[in-house]
Amino acid sequence: MQDTEKIKLLAESIGKVRSEIAKVIIGQDDIVEQLLISLFAKGHVLLIGVPGLAKTLLIRTLSKALDLKFSRIQFTPDLMPGDISGTELIEDDLSSGQKKFRFVKGPIFANIVLADEINRTPPKTQAALLEAMEEHAVTAAGNTYKLEEPFFVLATQNPIEQEGTYPLPEAQLDRFMFNIWLDYPRHEEEINIVKSTTAINKPIVNKVITAEEIIDFQELVRKVPVSDNVIDFAVRLVRSTRPETTNLQFIKDFLSYGAGPRASQYIILGAKSRAALKGKFTPDIDDVKSAALPVLRHRIVTNFNAEADNISPNDIIKRLVDSI
Repeated sequence: MQDTEKIKLLAESIGKVRSEIAKVIIGQDDIVEQLLISLFAKGHVLLIGVPGLAKTLLIRTLSKALDLKFSRIQFTPDLMPGDISGTELIEDDLSSGQKKFRFVKGPIFANIVLADEINRTPPKTQAALLEAMEEHAVTAAGNTYKLEEPFFVLATQNPIEQEGTYPLPEAQLDRFMFNIWLDYPRHEEEINIVKSTTAINKPIVNKVITAEEIIDFQELVRKVPVSDNVIDFAVRLVRSTRPETTNLQFIKDFLSYGAGPRASQYIILGAKSRAALKGKFTPDIDDVKSAALPVLRHRIVTNFNAEADNISPNDIIKRLVDSI
């Protein structure tokens, strides 16, 4: 099958996936799109939203539609790295009478891993998850265990309760491709949510794409060609976030640090993935602009002036996109 035919097939499959998710999740169309974009770009997602917005239900439904193994890890202050990656147990070998170690895999060994409230656990445990995200492997007692592909991590944070939390440093935030914010549903959507969740009928989510097909589609996204002017736009966008090199005064006024080269890479990957999911054979400037906000919002560091004027990273990025 030609790549052009595969892109058409991917767009058709994504339409079916969104239809299956819509059986359970009302609204949040943009959020679902961004999750799928990051999945097919082989990225990971930091999901931020107040409690009760169905974050876990959304991810569980996504895993069902994609026929992937789902695992949820509730991060707590007493969670240890071994609770995530797995641990070695001593057991008797009945054939030899000797004792031996056996590795018991932890919840990280899944295709879609929901790391719930990642900022509630100490840095040592956070690092165990982030290492697995980077390497797609777990090391225990000198042995390396590969994680099953596709491997997709979604870490959640509660933006309200910050007492007793361990915020992720900027260097670790950079491991996440997208930072996605969940907003409250609209009035009509909330009415439909209440109706559907208080009734007796439970919708059945059908499997649309297999793990093997997802891996093929991920490779397809990497093959999508990008024109030089689109790459130039993405690079200029990212470089403009750096106060020491930009000519934009509002960047100099409100940012302490800008985004690094990884942001340019993720913006282009996000643009490629978005284009492919929509059945396009190459991304354009609009695809780059669409990826800019979720890629950049956790990679720029605002200063005191921005806090004093109540200017958020979102405000700065939106103004920046309009300026380039």
